[in-house]
Amino acid sequence: MTRQGFTHLPSMRVIHFRPLLLLITLLFSFPISAEINLIFGLYTSDKPTTMVTKFRPFINTLEAQLTHKLQQPVHIKMHISSNYNDGVEALTSGEVDFSRLGPASYITAKNANADLQLLAIEAKKGKKRFHGVIAVQTDSPITKPEQLAGKRFAFGSEQSTIGRYLSQSYLADHHIFSTDLAKFDYLGRHDAVGAAVAAGRYDAGALKEGTFNKLRSKGVLLREIARFPNVTKPWVAKAGLDEKIVQALSALLIASNESNALYKNSLSKNGFLAGDDSDYDIIRKSMNDNRFFSTNAIK
Repeated sequence: MTRQGFTHLPSMRVIHFRPLLLLITLLFSFPISAEINLIFGLYTSDKPTTMVTKFRPFINTLEAQLTHKLQQPVHIKMHISSNYNDGVEALTSGEVDFSRLGPASYITAKNANADLQLLAIEAKKGKKRFHGVIAVQTDSPITKPEQLAGKRFAFGSEQSTIGRYLSQSYLADHHIFSTDLAKFDYLGRHDAVGAAVAAGRYDAGALKEGTFNKLRSKGVLLREIARFPNVTKPWVAKAGLDEKIVQALSALLIASNESNALYKNSLSKNGFLAGDDSDYDIIRKSMNDNRFFSTNAIK
């Protein structure tokens, strides 16, 4: 039989091979393990440069451990908000994936978005409690909070757990109310409070004990006259964050111990503890305590 009059057709073998080639090409066009990009949120309770220096090594270690645990490359960026409100908004809106919040900010955020997830609570010497401090100048004659009547007082941020809510409740417990003070102001950061008191612009102020101790170690002339308990900071995931990431973050934080690289790069070498929303009930109580501003306070 001659080939004349026949149109040449590709072999059936080639026809069946082309779809297979296409499938293989598509499969290898996508990475086997997609990258996980996360944003970690903070707000400036101290200087922004201090926050980066303090947290970036820890986040680098967490990033590496998440990569190993999830078997996918993980990258974590830091987002530092300029104030408490912006820090809360960044988490509740989903702009950041997980955050370190103050106790009062956590409650504010939880009220705004009930689906936020508590990952872990920072530990202080194995506990969930530490202290806020009321400080005066080293040579001040003031030795107890009852002597603050007629004096100038510096608070931190209006959204601060120590810098406002707990310190105002403590003052009210000791019969010092807003009308008893010569004046009071909100200065924002804890270090600003300490510096203002040491400089004599205020007679006393409320700040966290860590900042108080740090300032003292630098020679800042401050003296403690009172302290009150606070709950350590929670680490919180945004609503809707992938459950496998939530579980991995929580497990890595809580599992940090002295033999763990995460612990060795931890913020204060104290690690983390499992936490519950009820741990912050004492903060809720202080946030609802308006006695400091009462005009009918009983002395």
